Amino acid sequence: MKKLSTALLIIACTTLIACGKGQEINGHNTSTAYRSVKALKNKLPPETRIEFEVSFWTIRDAKKDDSDFLNAVDGKTPEEIIALGKEIYQERKASGFKAYEEFNSWEQMITKFSKDRSDQDNRRSKSKEAQETDKANDVLYKL
Repeated sequence: MKKLSTALLIIACTTLIACGKGQEINGHNTSTAYRSVKALKNKLPPETRIEFEVSFWTIRDAKKDDSDFLNAVDGKTPEEIIALGKEIYQERKASGFKAYEEFNSWEQMITKFSKDRSDQDNRRSKSKEAQETDKANDVLYKL
């Protein structure tokens, strides 16, 4: 009986420890890292989601080697990924990285990407409305 209760206690503790990793990126391989990011992104509030995505892909762009990249993101929370993304942005901005020339700050870049995303969403919804309007004005007749 003591062995059974000890085994149940160990299983319960292991389960609780495993559940605690739900807010971290699994960097076992690139596939699991991307799946973790997708799941984490969907759990984040909308105002943080784009900053998290931009940070993650900034890290990916800066660390071309898969093992370096996976070591950098493995076990990190969204807040840690955002902090690392900001750090890489600052380093690249200081070194004259061409893609960041148009931005004065990290916040300005995130604001632009947020606006671009919202414009994309608006275009998609408008195109659906336009398609339905075109169907309503269709002059093809079924004979």
